[in-house]
Amino acid sequence: MADDCLFCKILAGEVPSSEVHSTGGTYAFRDINPQAPTHVLVIPRRHIANAGDLGAGDGGVLAEMITTAQAVAASEGIAESGYRLVFNVGDDAGNLVPHLHLHVLGGRPMGWPPG
Repeated sequence: MADDCLFCKILAGEVPSSEVHSTGGTYAFRDINPQAPTHVLVIPRRHIANAGDLGAGDGGVLAEMITTAQAVAASEGIAESGYRLVFNVGDDAGNLVPHLHLHVLGGRPMGWPPG
């Protein structure tokens, strides 16, 4: 846990969140600034700054994040219609919280480019 990390504070129960799904290694909660009708963040319980810091040994973390995202999509009713999974890395990508997180977005048609 990083002391100054917002998502670590959410995991510790120090900052409130709206839980959607939880596993031994992940936690999923609603984004406070949703960009789609369904906008859920999936985070690992272990602090990792971002996807750029992942290595070959982190495959299990990613697999659990993806299966959590799939469970979120099913529970939110967007698994069949489709959903977007997004990792942002760095300032130019809009990565505002330095804790690895996967955006699950859906509930409306999403054009290209993303937005």
